[in-house]
Amino acid sequence: MAVILITGGARSGKSMRAEMRTRAFPGQPVYVATAEPLDSEMETRIARHRARRGADWIEREVPLDLVDALVASDGGGARLVDCLTLWLSNLMHAARDWERDVTELASALPRLKSPVVLVTNEVGLGIVPDNALARSFRDAAGIMNQTIAAAADEVEFVVAGLPMKLK
Repeated sequence: MAVILITGGARSGKSMRAEMRTRAFPGQPVYVATAEPLDSEMETRIARHRARRGADWIEREVPLDLVDALVASDGGGARLVDCLTLWLSNLMHAARDWERDVTELASALPRLKSPVVLVTNEVGLGIVPDNALARSFRDAAGIMNQTIAAAADEVEFVVAGLPMKLK
């Protein structure tokens, strides 16, 4: 079993890298989507991702209960979670205890049988946001990424479509 975390900035190529890594494992890949199509722009993004991946993926839409979805799909093909940053946003918007959920995910990952490739955004590389909500999200994302990176077997940082192995 492998847990692979792929991080990077927006449009860095991390999703394509994660798809490639997931397909390298045997079995039918499972795409665990955390995004919700709340507006037409997000619907377009989701459609582009689906078209690029093709029809050979099993797809699960999981905006909140990520650990349950990973446990339920365990024992088959590799799972690709895209992405943890949207999952975190969903948790915070739903007023869930995101720290508990992130800790639960980190604890569950080593117990899973099938590989998991997780995508996340590195949001703390820019300027300090000008409002409390954005700073809170940036800080939460940094904590989440550190927690999941510690639980991962491998961590890659993708810049301009090029992966750099961190762990």
